[in-house]
Amino acid sequence: MIDSKYPIEGSCQCGQISYQLLEPPLMVAACHCKECQKLSTSAFSITAVVKTESVVFGGELKEWRRVADSGNKNYAKFCPSCGNRMYHFDPDNPETIKLKPSNLADTSWLEPSVHVWVSQKQAWYQVPEGVRQFDKQPPA
Repeated sequence: MIDSKYPIEGSCQCGQISYQLLEPPLMVAACHCKECQKLSTSAFSITAVVKTESVVFGGELKEWRRVADSGNKNYAKFCPSCGNRMYHFDPDNPETIKLKPSNLADTSWLEPSVHVWVSQKQAWYQVPEGVRQFDKQPPA
């Protein structure tokens, strides 16, 4: 079945980077780790895990890299003009990227199916009842 809302357009804040999401994400997650709180300047960051081939980007992206305490590679692509993060990726797993879907023109459908790193979540935030959650990073 083809979902009629795709493709969905997205862009960074200044519009220098644009993209199209061609199909639904494999998963939408909310991450409550301290690094994602810094990234989002909020209580958590929303990530849509998508097939790399299901996103088409326009514009020149810059790259930032960090290695997590676990040894996992956490690389990011962002707009060199406004600094907006567009996605994260693991170079050892090129089949998927972790899109930052708050950049999409239509975010009304975004609803995390899992919350991770809830051990670091803000005390005032309550994970919705019935949604899967993990204290740290879930097993792959």
